Amino acid sequence: GYPACPDHTVKAALFQLLDVPTNTGMGLTESMAMTPAAAVSGFYFAHPESHYFAISKIGKDQLADWAGRTGLAEEAAARWLAPLL
Repeated sequence: GYPACPDHTVKAALFQLLDVPTNTGMGLTESMAMTPAAAVSGFYFAHPESHYFAISKIGKDQLADWAGRTGLAEEAAARWLAPLL
């Protein structure tokens, strides 16, 4: 995932909320990659004091916490956040 937002699972809700396929012709693969390949998405915050940051490696406790807050099983959470483990 991207350094400041490695959780790509939120794209599913965003695509549904905005009806992205109908409105733009873009889609999502099972791994949350966007189609066509040139498509991009992100969270952009416009404020003079905002800045982007990278998330470093996380511990098992953080993985368990994130899994609980998202409703995912820890095994599924580990698959989605594998680059951070």
